[in-house]
Order: sequence, then structure tokens, then C-alpha cells
Amino acid sequence: MSTVRIPPVLRQQVGGAKELPATGGTVGEVLAGLFDDHPALREQLITPDGGLHRFVNVYVNGRDVRYEGELGAPVGEHDTVILLPAMAGGC
Repeated sequence: MSTVRIPPVLRQQVGGAKELPATGGTVGEVLAGLFDDHPALREQLITPDGGLHRFVNVYVNGRDVRYEGELGAPVGEHDTVILLPAMAGGC
């Protein structure tokens, strides 16, 4: 089973969890499983067209999935998926 790391900004949607176990052979399958249990995450991560929001970065073992096939990027049984929405602000 893979692990999904949840950043602080998304933890309210998952009951405060820092990490969640996940199954699926691709990023899309892993996210779909998370959305089944935590539907509020979908609008934070996925566009109405079904793609990743442009301000959301997803990494599998440190590799940016935008260069690995996006939602089709492979996820192995012992991989770590990191969700990282971009933050705005500053001076």
C-alpha cells in the first residue's frame, strides 16, 4: 500500500491526517480512492475537466508527475505520493 502525504492546508478535508494509506497503480487511481473517502479534496485538486489544477503539484517519490504522465503516472505499492498546493502571498 502506498502512502499519501497531506500538507497542512488540506488536512481539514481529511480529518487532520498527515498521511493516508492509498491503493492504486496510478496517481489518478490513488486520488480517486482518496476522493471516495474524502470528497472535499476533489475540488481542491482536480479541475472540472478532470485534470490537476495548475496550482497543485503532485510528486511520487520526489518526481513531479507533470513530467511522468500526470494522473497516469505510475504509483508502486511502497511509493510515497506528496500533494503540494502552491501557496500565494508575500510582499
